[in-house]
Amino acid sequence: MKAKLFIMSLLVGISIQVVHSQQLNASVGDGRVDSVWSGINLPQGYTGKGVIIGFTDWGFDYTHPVFYDTNLLNLRILAAWDQFRNGGTPPANVNYGSVLSGETELLNYQSDTFNVYEYAYHGTHVASIAAGAGADNKYRGVAFEAELLMVTFLVDEQAVIDAFQWMYDLARSQGKRLVINMSWGLYYVGNMDGTGKVAQFMDSLSQKGVIFVTSAGNNGEENFHIERNFSQQTDTLKTFIEFSPLTQVASWGQSISMTNSKNTSFAFTVEVMDNNWNSLYQTDFFNTNNVDNQIDTFVIIGTDTLFFKVETDSCNIYNQSPNARLRVKKPTANWHIALKVVATSGEFHAWNVAELSNGVGNWGNDFSASAAWQSQGWSAGDRRCGIGAPANIDCTISVAAHQARTKIGPTTLGGSIAPFSSYGPTIDRRQKPEISAPGQGFRDSRGITAALSSFTNAAIGKTDSCIFNGKIYGFTELSGTSMSSPFVAGVVALMLEANPTLSPAQIKQIITETAYHDQYTEYYGTERFGYGKINAYAAVKKAIEYTNIEKIKSQLSDIYAFPNPAKDKLTIILPQNANYCQNVQIIDLYGKVLKIISLDNNSTTIDISDLAAGMYIVKANNYVCKLSVCK
Repeated sequence: MKAKLFIMSLLVGISIQVVHSQQLNASVGDGRVDSVWSGINLPQGYTGKGVIIGFTDWGFDYTHPVFYDTNLLNLRILAAWDQFRNGGTPPANVNYGSVLSGETELLNYQSDTFNVYEYAYHGTHVASIAAGAGADNKYRGVAFEAELLMVTFLVDEQAVIDAFQWMYDLARSQGKRLVINMSWGLYYVGNMDGTGKVAQFMDSLSQKGVIFVTSAGNNGEENFHIERNFSQQTDTLKTFIEFSPLTQVASWGQSISMTNSKNTSFAFTVEVMDNNWNSLYQTDFFNTNNVDNQIDTFVIIGTDTLFFKVETDSCNIYNQSPNARLRVKKPTANWHIALKVVATSGEFHAWNVAELSNGVGNWGNDFSASAAWQSQGWSAGDRRCGIGAPANIDCTISVAAHQARTKIGPTTLGGSIAPFSSYGPTIDRRQKPEISAPGQGFRDSRGITAALSSFTNAAIGKTDSCIFNGKIYGFTELSGTSMSSPFVAGVVALMLEANPTLSPAQIKQIITETAYHDQYTEYYGTERFGYGKINAYAAVKKAIEYTNIEKIKSQLSDIYAFPNPAKDKLTIILPQNANYCQNVQIIDLYGKVLKIISLDNNSTTIDISDLAAGMYIVKANNYVCKLSVCK
């Protein structure tokens, strides 16, 4: 998991003492969350109360004061399932891990156990962005009165499905809406077009009302993707695989995920070259059309050894496409490792990501070819189509990261896309990411300050700290789409408190329709920002309108137009018992008919962007209402 994160949470109150605090939190203002808390022109302020946010992650500190209520009296974590913990009670129908329920048990066990990420910190930081509470608003999480579920999950498809099911069952038993945040991503779980076992299960829960929010990825600075439209037998894709420096990460080597169009095939080989680019060895071609297989082997070349693993799938059951995964251990010798791919047809894609010694890894490294090699038909990688699973799954809201914007004196800082934020779209050209949220500080070198697990063994420095019940708890700055995702998950919780009837599709529609734009979104475009930057205030207002529409439909005795005042779009609703109306007229105050709009049912949204600011009359049959247009 690329250690780039974001956050906010500093507590002041009963049994707690602030030691120091230096960084202001621009994120809340950037996302318009403070206006929602204040209830400006809203029925009330919203804080996520009555909504559950679930987190699949690693490194949870159940004792951290940010997970208490604002009075620091009651823990808001409902339960946690540590899938690595042995000896406890697992969920019903599952035979692994331990569930911790209730404040006493959670505080007794204190944190999740040692796992593939050791004693981590990521989950604590992420959860406090979405729902950390405190008396100091500058460091408060977005939905600071929401309740929490935490799952420390095995890196396994079935394990994450089991986690989702457990969360859904618990939320349903309490009659509360559930938002699940996933600040993680992989390029070999499911398929890169967003299909697969996990996607299928997530879609089924989405149909039952669960909203999934996920980080879009941190590979925006890596040329880790390569593609080729194959058209003839002699066409060959040739590129070099770059490796992570061993001093940078605990890297075993590289993992290359590959796919082609449905009902096609491809073959690939690995070539080893010495420091002078002389060929030393080339493997046989591995053809996806031969047989589904797994190979774990090595080749001795001189006094050194090339270790590699190959998995192939000739026709994936979820999308009928061939897939392959090649894992190559970084050689000890100064070799160059080349990948060659052949196919007779299809749109081929591949991604080069680090393979860690613990078997996971999700940050990219380049496919490369110098200008001299490119002149000989070799290809370099690019940054496009960088959205992995689960962000590429259709039912998710995938979140890019931008720099939180703030004003210091007369100077406004931040606002640009975070350089690391991954590029869309998906390989089947769907719009991903959908939205952007703060995931980096207003300067490149700054992260977002949020809670740090007090149990981590990672070398993470504290930027703030506090004392709670006699123990020092830390806060730290991290940057990444891992931080922007929980920001949006928190906004979803605010929306669901305002209108618990919203469907996942309506939530996504509202978030994308109410996104705001500036010079940065226009410059970098949808491949980086999606539909724009998250606007919590506009999204909550729109969520409330959905509630009002349903009430109006059942109670209306006259025509209704909303919003009113309107700007560019207007929705017209007629009484339920009204006779069918073919046309709606918009008339100025002098009686002149300016627009005639055809209706196909008793409710429709129309374009009024061409109307000047002023007062108008809306007429349908014998029903009329006044309309104010502002620009």
